[in-house]
Amino acid sequence: MSNLRIAISWLCGCVAFYSSGDRASADMIRLAIQKTGTVSWELDVMRAHQLDKQAGIVIKTLELASPEAGKIALRGGSVDVIAADWLWVSRERELGAKLVFYPYSSALGALMVPENSSVRNLVDLQNKRIAVAGGPIDKSWLLLRAAAKQKGVDLAAQADVVYGSPALLAGKMLRGDFDAMLNYWNFSTQLETRGFRQVVGIDDLLSKFGIDGPLSMIGYVFDETWAAAHPDTITRFLGASQKARQILLTSDAEWERIAPLVGVHEASALKIYRDRYRQGIPRRPIDAEEQDARALYRVLLTLGGAALVGQGKELAPGTYYRMGAEN
Repeated sequence: MSNLRIAISWLCGCVAFYSSGDRASADMIRLAIQKTGTVSWELDVMRAHQLDKQAGIVIKTLELASPEAGKIALRGGSVDVIAADWLWVSRERELGAKLVFYPYSSALGALMVPENSSVRNLVDLQNKRIAVAGGPIDKSWLLLRAAAKQKGVDLAAQADVVYGSPALLAGKMLRGDFDAMLNYWNFSTQLETRGFRQVVGIDDLLSKFGIDGPLSMIGYVFDETWAAAHPDTITRFLGASQKARQILLTSDAEWERIAPLVGVHEASALKIYRDRYRQGIPRRPIDAEEQDARALYRVLLTLGGAALVGQGKELAPGTYYRMGAEN
């Protein structure tokens, strides 16, 4: 999506957002969401179980078309909280923005192939046509390339690589245009429900680069100045979020309820989404998450350079937010 289209999407969303006449208050969270994103699933659970009311907060949502539009809205002050990755937060902090990150999901992308494919490992990708969501410096692609190089295979030189948008590539993969596809977790899961199989998940590769446990790349992102002014509000919001994820972790019936929102109808397909989502729920202390993020930052700096991580040589200090009990 072009910058102009992103800006138009953001502007239109803001007009609708503010037309309700609501004003931000100390107990209000203005949250940017994507209609098909997992944050919208969690928010639906919060509201269905009145977790927001129990926490004494009001959540106002601004629905946007892309993650980039959410970043613009946050930097422009139109929303308080978005979902984004810690690498972007670190880059922004290096540029002077005081954003912070709180872990939300460790669900990462995967390399998918048709069920009857001869590809069983990374070495088998030689001379294959591979679709990659994003571009040449996409984090998952760089990690996959690095893991393949450990096996003696240079995928950039020894495979036919096509870059594109996640949804477009997923559609083409379903038509049989590619031998393999590296895509984000929800698009990979969509293929899995259609009979494709996973060769390797990006989270499975992290141990090859010194990462100890499942690392949350995506989290809630907000301005630390705003959080300092509303510490109780953000704590109650994050607490309600964790309660909603706990319901999604333990209740199969809840997944049946939100199936229309997930966009699946068959029980077998819903189970795949449910299991993949549950695998991505953070379970580790913030210190452990931050330690692994620092290690992965150094790996990504080596693989992608400043074009990927920005000018920082280390994860920017203060990137991770800690609630009062976690300090």
